Amino acid sequence: MKKIINKTLILLALIFFGKSFAHHEVLSKEFDTQALQIRSESKKPYKRQTVKIALLLDTSNSMDGLINQAKSQLWDIVNQFAFARCGDKSRPELQIALYQYGNDDLSAQEGYIQQVLGFSSDLDKISEKLFSLTTNGGEEYCGQVIHKSLKQLDWGKNPDDLKMIFIAGNEPFTQGSKNFRDSAVDAKEKDVIINTIFCGNYSEGVNTRWQEGAVLTGGEYMAIDHNRQIVHIKTPYDDIIIKLNTRLNNTYVSYGPKGASRRALQEVQDQEAMALEEAVVVKRAVSKSSAYYNNAEWDMVDASREDDFDLKNYKKEMLPQPLRGKTEAEINKFLAEKKAERSSIQKEIQEANAKREEYIAKQQKSEAGELEKAMLQAIKKQASNKNLYWE
Repeated sequence: MKKIINKTLILLALIFFGKSFAHHEVLSKEFDTQALQIRSESKKPYKRQTVKIALLLDTSNSMDGLINQAKSQLWDIVNQFAFARCGDKSRPELQIALYQYGNDDLSAQEGYIQQVLGFSSDLDKISEKLFSLTTNGGEEYCGQVIHKSLKQLDWGKNPDDLKMIFIAGNEPFTQGSKNFRDSAVDAKEKDVIINTIFCGNYSEGVNTRWQEGAVLTGGEYMAIDHNRQIVHIKTPYDDIIIKLNTRLNNTYVSYGPKGASRRALQEVQDQEAMALEEAVVVKRAVSKSSAYYNNAEWDMVDASREDDFDLKNYKKEMLPQPLRGKTEAEINKFLAEKKAERSSIQKEIQEANAKREEYIAKQQKSEAGELEKAMLQAIKKQASNKNLYWE
């Protein structure tokens, strides 16, 4: 009888400890799975390296020259990015945000500050917003506009991204209720560099704390003559590029509810650039021939370049009228022809522009604008810290 009881106890013990061991093993496996998942997520690669630039422009009465420089020199800055490379030789993404401040037409409750555009890679939208700016007033609160741009914009958490603020104006950096030094602390926490551009005398900018505003985050302090008129050199290649730009526009195939309006916006921005100066539309055309000019959200040719493009995802009513009666094979053939035509025109623009730049260089004159020079100087210097370089 004792032997039977002992055997029973041993059996029960084995069952109990076996279950405990099995339960422990399940928990262990679950823990290992969770740990692997966490490790996997922690090693999840970020999107490609991005340069994020927030442009904070003073639009008070005295800043007409600054705004005009921004409108005309945006394209020079974008064109320089055609030569930018990441450490793995890929091309960085470029995103630009726009704020205006110091304008009496803006809300006093908001500190005379407005986010005109959040971070965007859409060059037509950026151009449209720049051309919408007018000057009036006012009260210029540098610390506050920096604080708002840090709070409102999506700066992301990729440690490889180059994140920069460029603030331009001509009033003391100390104005307003938000201390610029506190804003600098916020910027450093987000790995954002503040670069200051004083529109006026260099020493005056130092005395009014513009230099300190940059130094606190390791940024650049620069002084420019915002009223300086840039003398653009007319070249034999300008008309060629402008004609090629017209042909380039004809390769766009708009789709969806916003397609027609966005294609119209493209042409309006060409006209705005031409109204400013012929050289500006030439530089804009060069930007449009680069990889940074991408309109996949409304143009089927750019959309067809995307890895996940599938014509089956486009309902008939989304297509432009001439394509609605065609078969899938016919549409794909049409898009391939447009893609080839666009690539050929873009190549011609690039080749003509290379000759144009060579012609300008032989004149031994510089077309570089004040704002453009200041921004590119800071961008290239700070890019090296993020393993970005210019070819």
